[in-house]
Amino acid sequence: MNLENKKKIIISVILIIILITAFLIYIFITNEEYSSMDLEATVVEKSENIVESEGKNTSENVNNNQVTEDKEEIAVHITGEVKKQGIIYLEKGSRVADAIKKAGGETKDADLSQINLAYILQDGQKIYVPNKNDKISQYITEKSGNNDTEENTTSNSNKEDKKVNINTANQSELDQLPGIGPSIAQKIIEYREENGNFKNIQELQNVKGIGNAKYEEIKDNVTV
Repeated sequence: MNLENKKKIIISVILIIILITAFLIYIFITNEEYSSMDLEATVVEKSENIVESEGKNTSENVNNNQVTEDKEEIAVHITGEVKKQGIIYLEKGSRVADAIKKAGGETKDADLSQINLAYILQDGQKIYVPNKNDKISQYITEKSGNNDTEENTTSNSNKEDKKVNINTANQSELDQLPGIGPSIAQKIIEYREENGNFKNIQELQNVKGIGNAKYEEIKDNVTV
């Protein structure tokens, strides 16, 4: 091999090495650019997701706070044939059935057929759940203290106003009942203090001194 051929071979090898080096540098630079672009895209996507998530959480918190604020409570007093008598708190718009459930449910002696379980309650009302021996026409007591139902008329309300509530009346009020003097009035008060409120007016016959005749005399003038 002469010198001229050797020079050509060396030059060719050098050119090949230069081309291969240039190609490798191009590939490396291109990969770096793509990696940088992918990283920027990932960062932007995560940022957008965070902003969207925070916006959603804020919206949900506002909605939850609004729902909480919209919920109003009412207080009602429930007595009679329920397992837990007393004041209970219900959401506004609750019905008599909800109040009975909140009071532990009705007792085995309750007569729910005499009341309207779908009646919508108002704040400050009193509910009386009758037993099977009761014959009632009123089971809701309004704020004024007068027994009331959906079908009561003005004349019925006025009539109820004149009746003496044997669960709340003092001795002088009971003394005004026909045939009831101070002595029996005191016995009525002592009976309810020992046994709790009267569940119905028929229970008056358990008071010493009130027989059938006296009960018949006063039954139209009293209420619970």
